[in-house]
Amino acid sequence: MRIAIFPGSFDPVTNGHLDIIRRASPLFDRLLVAVLVHPTKPGTLPLPTRADMIRRVTAGLPNVDVEQFTGLLATYAASRGAQVIIRGLRSAGDFAYEAPMAWLNSGLAKEIETLFMLTSPQYAYITSSAVREIAALGGDISHLAPKALQNEIYAACKPK
Repeated sequence: MRIAIFPGSFDPVTNGHLDIIRRASPLFDRLLVAVLVHPTKPGTLPLPTRADMIRRVTAGLPNVDVEQFTGLLATYAASRGAQVIIRGLRSAGDFAYEAPMAWLNSGLAKEIETLFMLTSPQYAYITSSAVREIAALGGDISHLAPKALQNEIYAACKPK
């Protein structure tokens, strides 16, 4: 069985994330979307909420599963029997960040490859932090985040 992991904080999940999920899922028997707690980025949305949001917007993709995890990605991927880690790239800047991470993961789990996927051009500028900021200021996120999640995103990002 070919298993891939697409890890991220997904705070919140964006149309760019969904683009990668939809395009990667047919390439593998199982695509595990792994929602993590990023040690340097405190989340706006609680981890279980982020995982649930992804489950809802990927419900039509039968080989996509969603889990939460903490710790080292390479260790987690190996524990799930994954052969591939998927990383989405929007720009050369993303590659400059992701390549060293891939090399580090390779040192921790040589049997796991990292596959870089370019996001589709129409999503290349979307980031979760931009979605949060625009939502917090009451801007239009209809082209940035899944329609089914937009009200929740607005509510979560509303200034307290």
